Amino acid sequence: MSLEQGITHRRTEDKKSETSRWFSTLIQPHEYVGELFSINYETARVIIHDSERKKVGGIPSLSFLIATRIDPNKTENIDFKTEDASFILLRVMDSAPLPLDKEAERIRVETAQRVSGETEIHWDSENAMDAKTRVLLGYAGVQCRIIGTFFLEDDSQNPESPLTLKFGSDISNYYPNRGLKVYKPNGKSLEEIVNYCDPTNKQEHRDKFNSTERVKLGFVRYASTNRKYQRIDNVPVYIYPADLLSQKSALFGMTRTGKSNTTKIIAKSVFELRIPHSQDDAALRIGQIIFDPNGEYANENAQDNNNALKNIWHLVPNAEKSKEVVTYGITRHPNDPDRVLMKLNFYRDENIQVGKEIIDSLLSDDTTIYIKNFLQVCFETPDPTDRSAVTRFNRRVLAYRSVLARAGFPVPSGLTISTHGLFNSNLLNAMRNSSCTNAAEYQSAAQTFSTVNPSLHQLANAFESLDKFIRDRDSGYQAFETTYVNRPNGSGDRWADEDLKKIIGVFQYPNGTRKIGKAAEQHSAETTVDYAEDIYNHLVAGRLVIIDQSSGEPDLNKSSANRIMTKIFRENQRRFIQGNSDIPEILIYVEEAHNILPAGNNMDLSDMWVRAAKEGAKYRIGMVYATQEVSSIQKNILRNTSNWFIAHLNNTDETKELCKYYDFADFEPSIRRAQDKGFLRVKTLSNPFVIPVQVDRFEVE
Repeated sequence: MSLEQGITHRRTEDKKSETSRWFSTLIQPHEYVGELFSINYETARVIIHDSERKKVGGIPSLSFLIATRIDPNKTENIDFKTEDASFILLRVMDSAPLPLDKEAERIRVETAQRVSGETEIHWDSENAMDAKTRVLLGYAGVQCRIIGTFFLEDDSQNPESPLTLKFGSDISNYYPNRGLKVYKPNGKSLEEIVNYCDPTNKQEHRDKFNSTERVKLGFVRYASTNRKYQRIDNVPVYIYPADLLSQKSALFGMTRTGKSNTTKIIAKSVFELRIPHSQDDAALRIGQIIFDPNGEYANENAQDNNNALKNIWHLVPNAEKSKEVVTYGITRHPNDPDRVLMKLNFYRDENIQVGKEIIDSLLSDDTTIYIKNFLQVCFETPDPTDRSAVTRFNRRVLAYRSVLARAGFPVPSGLTISTHGLFNSNLLNAMRNSSCTNAAEYQSAAQTFSTVNPSLHQLANAFESLDKFIRDRDSGYQAFETTYVNRPNGSGDRWADEDLKKIIGVFQYPNGTRKIGKAAEQHSAETTVDYAEDIYNHLVAGRLVIIDQSSGEPDLNKSSANRIMTKIFRENQRRFIQGNSDIPEILIYVEEAHNILPAGNNMDLSDMWVRAAKEGAKYRIGMVYATQEVSSIQKNILRNTSNWFIAHLNNTDETKELCKYYDFADFEPSIRRAQDKGFLRVKTLSNPFVIPVQVDRFEVE
């Protein structure tokens, strides 16, 4: 034998040995259940005897079966390249008719009639019928869905590399007149099947994140009737946290079915990427932010044995909480002394536009004309060399601050208020010399505008009077304005620009400042920073940020969430456009998504949540959205969702919508009936098919 022949022979023997190990793992002779007797490209029918069904612990609905030509007792000389060196993965759907079913049913009925009324004997008892008949009646047909084919493949570029288990989501061929033995996978076989991940996906994780870390989600569970003797109780199901990054993930289920617990498990799994369990994996710090409408992630609660998600920083050896987890809220919490108040100083120069945007978001649905006008005002910083524009800008800011003061926003103690150079002397003279009915009011306002450092409350009264003065045809303002517009070397512009009128116009309506005052909860006179910017910096640093929205007005919570989302999206978008390579991976969790994400065909790209859901992936923004209603989420978002976690849904409208995606149609009746907490059907980016799982209970170990 030549050297080349020897190498080839050794490789052949090695491949046979590998093939034998694979099939010995995947197919166990003691798990035999029956024979595949009918097959096409989509379905298969299997005949199973009751005795075999009992040996393997039962055949639950939706359980996995495997069909193959391989003899598990003779795996020594299998050539992995042959067509028979594979097995078909099946999912049990229902019973299937057999040719002798009518005759069998007749025998059962007649025998049952004979033993009727005798409680000590059943129709299948030994003394009720002969043994041969009883054995024949034990056969039943099972209808199965073909999920795909498992097979082995070598690397043509590297013949020395081990064989790889591959999965194809169909069958490449079938022979209706060739029998296949059918087995129920249990133990290690089932674990290998449900946790299968295509090598290409693993390599993508390696290339993109330098991590192939996986974490345990729960155990395989086929049915609501989950009896121990079925021998699948301890088969773990794993997920790859990297599947969630830059992707959309959906959690659907009714209240109290385990959505929040699953969210915690997912968030924990992503958090733990910073603690790699393999020396081949790099530490990966992912910024995560959870908008927590019910306070169940930021606070300890009884249903989780007081295991709050905020405490997962304990998992990191020698960690400091502030470097791992940060909680925010509108109000303080007695059990969370480190909580950061989510407030902004609306009066600070750098926060003028930010604060205005919060108010705009809060009042965006208000249809009154004067509020709509007010919302149109934008405080864009003018060119500092344009003295006229700077003066007009400063005058608008002064008026806006007076609105805030009237609306109940506490004024910071060190705020400097100046009217110097903002009010035309001819205007003030016109107000002082007015002879109309409201002359006294206009004269008082002129006195305030002439004061160098009046209070904002005094200015609020003065601006209210100025608004009247401008609108009053008898006040003398029109004569002043005509002279002002036509003055020599003038710009021809009116003294009072439209933005100023829109701001002070709020004063003429009693509810005007009251409506704006709804945002006062988000203001703090002592705060010097922008919480949205701080939160983004926390995410860039890979921290878990929890926004407790259980207190505060819903509209305020929504507006603050919009601001944070806008900050995250725009900053990551900016880095992307600039061609930066350090765009941070950020994962956003949205509870009660039906209140935020659009339904139907409503894809308003001016809405930042819509843009994040539609475009976030290219900016490395992932989103985990949870809701009770599949139909409440816009179709394009659903179509581009990669990871699915489905708990109990109680109506056909929702389950029918779910049936449009992957192989969830197989599970529709089960999803609608089974109300067990934590019983989910899971499809992730790396899983080629849906896995039924009993999700572990969240714990901070």
